Amino acid sequence: MHNILLQATSAASGTQGGFGGMNILLIVGMFAIFYFMILRPQQKKQKETMKMLDSLQVNDKVLTASGIYGRVTSLKPDKGIVVVEIDDTNKIRVDFQRSAIVAILNIPDASTAK
Repeated sequence: MHNILLQATSAASGTQGGFGGMNILLIVGMFAIFYFMILRPQQKKQKETMKMLDSLQVNDKVLTASGIYGRVTSLKPDKGIVVVEIDDTNKIRVDFQRSAIVAILNIPDASTAK
């Protein structure tokens, strides 16, 4: 019985030597699929987010990561802080990290669209 197992393993290991190139191609192909389906879109989204945060200005209406809507009243670029006014009547202002801004919600007016 032991002899049969040794012959089976030696025969199986001898046939695997010819498929080494195919295994490498399979691994490279899987990495390419992983890159184009996961890494590349993530990098593109990160660049768009950075572009949006760089274009942030005073009086922009924004949405924060915690779901708070407000208007930017001031920027502190040296500290990476954005001051957002969340209530116009009571003038409630909250400091947020710049990265907490998820979206700029400015709606173009009809007068500025012309």
